[in-house]
Amino acid sequence: MLLVRGRAGGTELTGTLYERGERAPTFSGAPDEDAAYVWVCDEFYEVDSGGTTQLVDGREVNLAFESPMPRGFDTREQALEGAKEHIRTQFARIGVDPEDVDLEVEKSDG
Repeated sequence: MLLVRGRAGGTELTGTLYERGERAPTFSGAPDEDAAYVWVCDEFYEVDSGGTTQLVDGREVNLAFESPMPRGFDTREQALEGAKEHIRTQFARIGVDPEDVDLEVEKSDG
């Protein structure tokens, strides 16, 4: 299992990439069991009020969370690129330039 983490604006987002042979979580909407790599990470967007308050670049941002949308990939390269793009997109949804997101990949034992 790999953790893919993005940091920007004084906050971070981490998702999990389950590799071939690892048991990814199963729930409604999860990708087909035959997917070699499965990416699971929160999805969120900025709202005017309510939600969860997060400090980003020195300003308070109200976040509403969506159910994680797991994605299946055939190759490790596709999975890592999809994971990184997902994280950049989440930051962009709260007003952070995707180019400002520092990404790292870390092996996890679970």
